[in-house]
Amino acid sequence: MDFGYSPRTQELRAAVSAFMDEHIFPAEGRYWAELEANTQAGRRWTPLQVIEELKPKARAAGLWNLFLPESEYGAGLSNQEYAPLAELMGRVLWSSEVFNCSAPDTGNMEVLVRYGTPEQKKRWLEPLLAGEIRSGFAMTEPAVASSDATNIEASIRRDGDEFVINGRKWWTSGGGDPRCKILIFMGKTDPEAPRHSQQSMILVPMDAPGVKIIRPLSVMGYDDAPHGHMEIQFDDVRVPASHLLLGEGRGFEIAQGRLGPGRIHHCMRLIGLAERAIDLMCQRALQRVAFGKPIAQHGVTQERIAEARCRIEQARLLTLKAAWMMDVAGNKAAKAEIAMIKVVAPQMACQVIDWAMQVHGGAGMCQDFPLAFYYAQARTLRFADGPDEVHRNAIAKIELGKHLPPRH
Repeated sequence: MDFGYSPRTQELRAAVSAFMDEHIFPAEGRYWAELEANTQAGRRWTPLQVIEELKPKARAAGLWNLFLPESEYGAGLSNQEYAPLAELMGRVLWSSEVFNCSAPDTGNMEVLVRYGTPEQKKRWLEPLLAGEIRSGFAMTEPAVASSDATNIEASIRRDGDEFVINGRKWWTSGGGDPRCKILIFMGKTDPEAPRHSQQSMILVPMDAPGVKIIRPLSVMGYDDAPHGHMEIQFDDVRVPASHLLLGEGRGFEIAQGRLGPGRIHHCMRLIGLAERAIDLMCQRALQRVAFGKPIAQHGVTQERIAEARCRIEQARLLTLKAAWMMDVAGNKAAKAEIAMIKVVAPQMACQVIDWAMQVHGGAGMCQDFPLAFYYAQARTLRFADGPDEVHRNAIAKIELGKHLPPRH
């Protein structure tokens, strides 16, 4: 198991880092100013020009669609090769969109690459790869505990050459963006089938009759405009049968294929976010004086900085191990490691950001620093790909299974 970066990764890492230094970090102030100006003008859900202007520059630099593992459509990187690039992008929460490497589009593009028909790829994948449109993923429902996906009640009913879709979804990330043109929708095609064969996934255009956005959901007070997390009602929405992905009853199979790489992306971006937080914590601790000496000289501050560094390094190594196992043995062989990083990385990031906020005092809670926003995003990821409890249960079952007597 070698965690050294390949020559290609080193080259891309240097290029992404240089792009961040030249274009992304200097644009952070403009991002927030533009969002505030749009809000004041009643255009909060308008795509931000600062991001749109940077996309052609990233594409021209060859830093586009880097996330697609071993695919003719992307850079052809393995999960382990892409992971350190995702970490760099994670240092600024919106920067991954500049490289066309942001969720949920990344997961949706991977689904279309793996499971889409030539027609589906032509109509939806190619515009997504070009950054011309955006997409959403409609799975979670407000009426049931969606951490158990077998609870999902939305229906996908066959009617001749069409499917009729009914249900209410929420936390459909990206649904607020006017560029969002397509949703991947998960629902039941056969409630009487075996438990994990009831669900299917289907492509639903945002402009299909019967698709209605109910409201944006806020994340600890942030609405994440212009991206947004929407609650959406689907009333007798009709789509052609050709919009079904892979086949009836194969929704869980698609979900597992989608979530493996996505979890690596989320965790590495969180590690990048934690790196940014520890930078801010150290800078603040060296600049501020409390009780007669710099905050950096207080023992509790030094202890927290040291512990933060240890936790970041541990989380990174575990995530890289998961990526390496996915590359050499497949997602199924790496299922324990994938579950572990989904517990470890968000909790690590939440704690490191919390310590950084503490060092900043009142400034850590307000808009003068991005730490409160970072914390809200990190805390969300303890739910986004399944709650901690689900992943812990999976880890425990795997561990207990090692001690059970062999089956005969």
